[in-house]
Amino acid sequence: MKRILTAFVLIPLVVSVVFLGPYWLVTLVAAAASLLAGWEFLLISSARGARPPRVATLVAIALLFAANFFWPDKMTSAVGALSLALLVFCAFSSPMERVMEDAASAIFALIYTGLTMIALPLLFSSEDGKSLILFLLCGVWAGDIAALYAGRSLGRHKLAPVLSPNKTWEGAVGSLAGSLAITAVLYGLAFLLGQHDVEVLMYPGSIWRWLSVGALVNVAAQVGDLVESALKRSAGVKDSGTLLPGHGGMLDRIDALLLAAPVLWYAQVVQHF
Repeated sequence: MKRILTAFVLIPLVVSVVFLGPYWLVTLVAAAASLLAGWEFLLISSARGARPPRVATLVAIALLFAANFFWPDKMTSAVGALSLALLVFCAFSSPMERVMEDAASAIFALIYTGLTMIALPLLFSSEDGKSLILFLLCGVWAGDIAALYAGRSLGRHKLAPVLSPNKTWEGAVGSLAGSLAITAVLYGLAFLLGQHDVEVLMYPGSIWRWLSVGALVNVAAQVGDLVESALKRSAGVKDSGTLLPGHGGMLDRIDALLLAAPVLWYAQVVQHF
């Protein structure tokens, strides 16, 4: 019940931000989620014995979003400079026997929970940005729901028992089917309403192209889920936090987006897949 109530509150809020909010608000929301996820990752890494500088790492993540907002063409330099700054900070602040672990955890947090989430404002600012984020969120959510029910009712064969004992091949296939189904529904709705007249449903290209993109996003989302599971299991924790009742922490909620969002951005905006 807690899981349903949390989703009931969060989904309309996120959709409202995407469709009604300006670019700066989308950036702010993405940055807030990134900072919360980054904090949770730093706590997870602490369970493994590392002690990365939490405040400095979170400041670096915030500066990364600021750099993307004000100087988007300088992002490569920003990532390099912030990574180097964290390395230097750890070299002078951490005990000698822990410099490598602390610096690695801090820089990993910057990339894993910071840089990946930059893809959301980048998608939003691109042509048909609202359409792309709608496509991304619906695909990930539909995949999650389908995986849950398919896994519970049909799950027999373990997908990656070392990383996530509860995930099955049946659930993975169900997740893919769910994402493809919502892709087809959105494409059909866009076609019926007139794709060139409805901004949030503007899907140029054939249905096969979008099904291919939907499959790519789903696979990235499932891999993102498994990556976070591996991180948690390596630290011996079940959830990244308790921020969202029924869902665990923020990192638990956005783990799929951390890979799916940059994959969609690269496929659609960079490569025009």
